[in-house]
Amino acid sequence: MTTTARWTAPGDVAQVVARMRALAAGLPPGDGVAVFNRVYLAVTDEVTRRLADGGFSDGPEAAALAVVFAGRYLAAVEDAGGREPGADGTAGAPGCWRPLLEARADPGVHPLQFALAGITAHVGHDLALAVVDTCRSTGRAPAEVAADYAEVGGVLRAIEVRVREELMPGPDLLERLDPLTHAVGSWSLARARDGAWAAARLLWAVRDRPEAYEECAAGLDAAVGLMARALLDPPGPLGPRPAQSSGSSTGAISS
Repeated sequence: MTTTARWTAPGDVAQVVARMRALAAGLPPGDGVAVFNRVYLAVTDEVTRRLADGGFSDGPEAAALAVVFAGRYLAAVEDAGGREPGADGTAGAPGCWRPLLEARADPGVHPLQFALAGITAHVGHDLALAVVDTCRSTGRAPAEVAADYAEVGGVLRAIEVRVREELMPGPDLLERLDPLTHAVGSWSLARARDGAWAAARLLWAVRDRPEAYEECAAGLDAAVGLMARALLDPPGPLGPRPAQSSGSSTGAISS
């Protein structure tokens, strides 16, 4: 499937939350997709609260972009959600999501790596295409959705905070695991967001040239996939994973 293949977007934020909860219910807590889904679900719950409280200055428009954005993640992982790693469901996902889908059951990969790989795929690839999708559906240019993009970016910062607070290994473990320390130190949500915005503007500029658009979209997918795969390289013996609670829909991450 190419990055521009047809997919089903949720209708609103409530439907995004419902689909994430349904996905979580069918996954073991230690599954790599489940790890990212817990982070994203907790933050999406926060989006719901902020919308109800009028926390977005450009509420409906920002919410619409957030829903389209989430829809690309759900389309990538839902079909593969209940399958074993390497099964046919993985092959249909964009290349940027395949590293996480393929490594999701690897005991040598730390939950932090799963989360960072998921965020890399989602922000680096899905966010750029979500901007283009939104512009196409509303007839607005990227410059006209910049405020919505900034609103969604504020929510994404909450993902980074939760990842670092809930999944970051202790300093003793990081000292022993140089590759994991490097992954944490080199990863930047701000750079990923900046890159997604630049990619969205490029894709928009070539939107009326199908071959050029497909080439750019495929290149973005491949490049982000390489970054996600690098983040998932097992760093070596990790010791016990962080405990995952099965008592709530968001596991170890409370919303």
